[in-house]
Parts: sequence; structure tokens; C-alpha cells
Amino acid sequence: MPQPKKVDLLPEALRAELNRVIKANGYAGYEAISAWLSEQGHAIGKSALAEHGLALKEIVRHERDMQLAAEAMVGELGEDFDAKSGALLAQAVSTLAGRAAMSRVVSQEVMEIGDILDLARAAKTVQEARSGSLKERQAAQKAREQLLAEQRNKLDALGQSGAVPSDVLAKIIKAAYDL
Repeated sequence: MPQPKKVDLLPEALRAELNRVIKANGYAGYEAISAWLSEQGHAIGKSALAEHGLALKEIVRHERDMQLAAEAMVGELGEDFDAKSGALLAQAVSTLAGRAAMSRVVSQEVMEIGDILDLARAAKTVQEARSGSLKERQAAQKAREQLLAEQRNKLDALGQSGAVPSDVLAKIIKAAYDL
């Protein structure tokens, strides 16, 4: 098992401040950042900081790409997601998780148990979202069928009462059910 990087061992608040400083310095100036960390009581070399900066830059780029993709989806699909867009989102997450797993397998990176658990949780969440979406669609379909049956019964009762002429009632039924 590889040893954790010194940056990963920093207290969370200091690591967050380090990330902010690296971004503010344009992913450069690691010698000064190393000196600043030493003043904080944490000696980390500039090469380790540069490696962390590259990884951070990639994460920020990826988050920016995901934000742009999300904005494009919302622009295309509108603010209100329906069942189809929810299914699309679940499929996108499933695809991304699959790609992440495959890239690790192809590059022969050692996957830590935490990484495997994260992928398993993501897969479970996607499956639950798909299952929930299907159940919601089935419930909506059942409710629609019940409503149509109730309407049909009321129209039949109205026709039997004679309160509405049969030709008018036939037109109403045709309009309602021949959508």
C-alpha cells in the first residue's frame, strides 16, 4: 500500500487554505508556498507541492467541465427535470463511473479498497435512482389509468341519467379518449 502524501496528511483547514493559495498563485510559486507551510509547522517540498498543484488543477478543470455540461443540460432540458432527464442523468453518472473504473484497470493502477467502495456506492446510487424513476413512472401510469377509469364511469353514469344528449356525450368521450 503506498504511503499517503504529506499534503494529504495536513489538517483539513490547512489543506483547504493551501489549495486556495495554490489557485490564487496561478499554480506556481511553490517555493514560497513551501516556506509558508514550514512557518505553519508542516515541511513539504516544492516538488511535492507542484505535484499536488497539478492534481488540483486537473480537478478544478474537471469540475469546470462538469459545471459547463450541467449548465448545457439545464439549458437544453430546462430547469424542471422530468423522469427522462433523471434517467439521462443516472445514465451519465453510470457511464462516468464505468469510465473511471476502466481507466484504472487499463492503466493497471492499484485500486484501493476505498476506491472500490466509492464505485460500488456510486453504482448502487445510480441503480436506486433508475429503480426509483421506474417506480415513479409506473405509479404515475397506474394513477392515470385509475383517473381515466373513474372519468369513464362518470361519463357512463351521465349518459344513463339522460341529462346529456347521447350524441353530445359521444363527442365528449371521443375527444377525451382519442387523444
